[in-house]
Amino acid sequence: MKHTDQIREILDEIDASSATLDDQVFSDNFNSLELPALLGSVVDYLQPSLLPYEAAVYYYLFRQAIIGNGTQYTRASVRGMTHGVIKSSSGQSDGLSYKAIQKALQGLEDKGALSKAGDTNREGTLYKIHLPEEIQLCLDKMKQAENVKPVRVDPKRELDFYNVKENRLRVFERDNYKCNYCGKQLTRFNATLDHLQPISKGGDNSYENLITSCLHCNSQRGNRPVMDIIREKKSLKTKSPDK
Repeated sequence: MKHTDQIREILDEIDASSATLDDQVFSDNFNSLELPALLGSVVDYLQPSLLPYEAAVYYYLFRQAIIGNGTQYTRASVRGMTHGVIKSSSGQSDGLSYKAIQKALQGLEDKGALSKAGDTNREGTLYKIHLPEEIQLCLDKMKQAENVKPVRVDPKRELDFYNVKENRLRVFERDNYKCNYCGKQLTRFNATLDHLQPISKGGDNSYENLITSCLHCNSQRGNRPVMDIIREKKSLKTKSPDK
C-alpha cells in the first residue's frame, strides 16, 4: 500500500468534525528531515513535565503516528501497550499493568499531549498525538526560554524571516503558533507566514513585517489590508450563534 493510501485510510477513520484542513496540510508538509528539530522540542519542552510512564507512552504513540505513518493519528489499545512500551519500574516485569497504562494515558490527556480523536473499536482507540507547539505547557516554556536567551542569528541572514527556516520558527514561537486572524492553534507543519505589508506594496521579510496565519486566513486575505480581514473575522464572531 502506498504511503498516501495509508494516510488516507487513517484520516478516513477520523470523525468528519475532526478531519480538518490542518490535518491534511500536516500530511502534505511533514518531512522526516524535520524529526531532529521536532524531537529536540519534545525533549526540551514536553519531556520535563512528564512522568516516566507518560513519557514512554508518548514516545511509543509518537513512533506509531508521526514517524510510522506521517500523520498525528494512531490507533492503540491499553491492553496492547502493556507489553513492548517499557519495563515496570520494579524491574520484575517486562511490561506495565493495565492500570498503569490507563493512568499514563490520562496524564497525557490532562497535559494536552494527546487527545482521543475517534471511537474505540477492537484495534483500540484513535488518538491524536499533539506536538509541543500545540501544548500550552510547552508554549509557556518556549516563551520563558525566549525571554531568557537573546535571539542570535547569522547577520547575513538576519533580515530574512520568511525564507530562512530557523527564522520562520522564531516568528511562529513569538506568536505561540496561533493564527493572528482566527486564533486557531497551529503547528510548524500547517502554519504559514503572512506579510503585514505585502511585498507587492513595498513590504519585506523582516521579523516585524511577518505574522503567523493559518492557510485558510492567509489565502482569504490575499493582498487586502490586514485590518480588513481582522474586522471580517471579528464580525463573523459577533454574528456566531455561539456568542
